Amino acid sequence: MKILLNNDELVLKDCIKFKDKLLGFMFKKNINYALRFRCRSIHTFFMKEDIDVIITDKNNKVLYIYSNLKKNKIIIKKDAYYFYELPSNTNIYKVNETINLSV
Repeated sequence: MKILLNNDELVLKDCIKFKDKLLGFMFKKNINYALRFRCRSIHTFFMKEDIDVIITDKNNKVLYIYSNLKKNKIIIKKDAYYFYELPSNTNIYKVNETINLSV
């Protein structure tokens, strides 16, 4: 799956397994893909780089955006359905827009 960012596509990995959800981008450098979590909270402990985070509803409508989120943060949103983690400075979406995905 891929997430569309303007005219570019970024590989999107769905984090379904426990291990994938637990690790996410922890201990990673030079991040060049995106992750999608079906959850209501995330953390940035043990991350080596800042990330962009997009939080959406079930239909991928953007509810919240965090740009250049630093390490050692926790985000909890009870109305969230998906959390998208992207490399820093790649988010082009705005609140109330719908994220475009391709298979």
